[in-house]
Amino acid sequence: MGEMVTIPVEEYIALQEAAEDLADLRASERVKAAVEHGDDEYVPAELVNRILAGESPLRVWREYRGLTQVALSEAAGINRTQIAQIESKKQVGSVQTLKSLAEQLGITVDDLI
Repeated sequence: MGEMVTIPVEEYIALQEAAEDLADLRASERVKAAVEHGDDEYVPAELVNRILAGESPLRVWREYRGLTQVALSEAAGINRTQIAQIESKKQVGSVQTLKSLAEQLGITVDDLI
């Protein structure tokens, strides 16, 4: 068995919290580097809150990117009516449709579901 050290509980808790803080800082630095490199982007809380409130992710992302349904339709090669149905949650959209929409919006398919 290896060497053992006995420390007060308060000190142990402080060490755990410091380790968690360090892990958070490292994660933050990875995100910052990804944003600076263009591999990721910061997303406004308003956008996230709209999606969490149940609004269509497709509509939220489309509006965030400043696109109309027609513009997105033309860029993605998807019928505008289908985009409207997905946004109103009357239709889900095939994987290929969601992939095309996500590519045009610069997001992943996971961001749309």
